[in-house]
Amino acid sequence: MNTEKIINPPSGYLTLVTFLILLTITAYCGVSQMPATAVILGLIDFILVLPGLIIVNPNEAKVLTLFGKYVGTVKEDGFFWVNPFTAKKKVSLKAFNLNGQQLKVNDAVGNPIEIAAVIVWQIKNTASAMFAVENYLQYVNIQSEAAVRHLANTFPYDHIEDESASITLRGGAEQVSVLLEKELNERLDRAGIEVLEARISHLAYAPEIAHTMLQRQQASAIISARRLIVEGAVGMVEMALNKLSEKDIVELDEERKAAMVSNLLVVLCGDRSVSPIVNTGTLYH
Repeated sequence: MNTEKIINPPSGYLTLVTFLILLTITAYCGVSQMPATAVILGLIDFILVLPGLIIVNPNEAKVLTLFGKYVGTVKEDGFFWVNPFTAKKKVSLKAFNLNGQQLKVNDAVGNPIEIAAVIVWQIKNTASAMFAVENYLQYVNIQSEAAVRHLANTFPYDHIEDESASITLRGGAEQVSVLLEKELNERLDRAGIEVLEARISHLAYAPEIAHTMLQRQQASAIISARRLIVEGAVGMVEMALNKLSEKDIVELDEERKAAMVSNLLVVLCGDRSVSPIVNTGTLYH
């Protein structure tokens, strides 16, 4: 792992003044018929003085190398002068936003799904970003795709697929985001990159099974609703029987209780309005 070395070079304004003075002397020597002196001063001015001037903008850095050896990184913004023979590479320290493409993968139970993630990252170690990997932008793209694929293969899409799952892609968005961010930081640490935020931006079943899964979800919702209705209806029937018994309104044998329970459950659990029938005879006819 490359260790970043922060350096603070001298200000470039004094060097700029020196450059202008030498340039003026060079011009004077040229006019005064002193070509040798003019050439020497000109070479010094344009080879040793001017190439060493650098400008570092806010949220940028300059990585310096001298004859293949890493010298250091200038992170402070401003106007500086460095060794004119160093190679200077600009590195942006701003936060990058990666909007990942939609990937078609299988979840933990084998269902094909579509998934994509939005990742916010920035460079924290300029030496690693420049020297540890060939192209840190391409490295981020490839490793991010690999991390999203691994995440999708680890968890099921929903609890419908695996009721015992503690975390699902659809229901555990916060936990999934934390795990994705952690894995990305582990993968991108080699390149000196820190992930600030990672979230799932798109999650859906693949088109070939989307309709079937929608029907399955609808059926599950209907079953859950019916279960709730039945539980409520049973409670209401029990309450009605208890009230009739407490108030001594009517005395029912077991057969008539069963008929009453059946009628009430039909009325309470039915999904359509019922048509009442008035019984003008006795309770048993």
